[in-house]
Amino acid sequence: MIDSILQFSIARRGLVLSLIFLILGMGIWSYQKLPIDAVPDITNVQVQINTKAPGYSPLEAEQRITYPIERALSSLPKLDYTRSISAYGLSQITVVFEEGTDLYFARDRINNILVSVKSDLPDGLEPEMGPIASGLGEIFQYTVSALPTALQENGQEYDEMALREIQDWIISPRLELVPGITEVNTMGGYEKQYHVQPFPEKMLTYKISMADIQQALAANNNNRGAGYIERNGQQLLVRSPGQLKSIEDI
Repeated sequence: MIDSILQFSIARRGLVLSLIFLILGMGIWSYQKLPIDAVPDITNVQVQINTKAPGYSPLEAEQRITYPIERALSSLPKLDYTRSISAYGLSQITVVFEEGTDLYFARDRINNILVSVKSDLPDGLEPEMGPIASGLGEIFQYTVSALPTALQENGQEYDEMALREIQDWIISPRLELVPGITEVNTMGGYEKQYHVQPFPEKMLTYKISMADIQQALAANNNNRGAGYIERNGQQLLVRSPGQLKSIEDI
């Protein structure tokens, strides 16, 4: 067999050399067209689940959020494994599927589980799936701070609440407009809140219960429309603005 190949190559060396140069040329051409990446994306099929839990310690986030969700995810088809991070005010679960699993199929099944497991979580917590992005996507973390001599417009120093307000209303909206940024997550600081502290003795005097106060607060801060009036060829909107703008409105 080998002797026959050698005899054929020697007898038709022109043809053999032509084939060798042809294969060599095709190899060089293919090499030039080959996409080269310094860090090739070999990410597996994964979906992230983020749950914001303000005020929860890492242990509470793990016990009351991370564990119930991971237990419900264990029944997913084509599931490879899960890993999680429970930090202050945040529970993050990464669900990894077997190679070849359709990403949209995986997200659809996870969404169904999140709907069913929501009743097992504390009230007010909403687990959300992260954006469709590669696992090699860059994550940057920054902190918002103020100079020791910096003062607010009212003359007070910047505290955690003021810095959180700057992050939520100034920095975060602008970062979300930058091409390539899929999501901005905020942790830390204090969200601005208004607390109503009733006086029990006055509640007894006016015969008001806590349920009455809650109902009055819930029915407030809402604009309502009542249609429109046509007059002189114009449409005048009829509405009752009830949106709260100050403490006095409350």
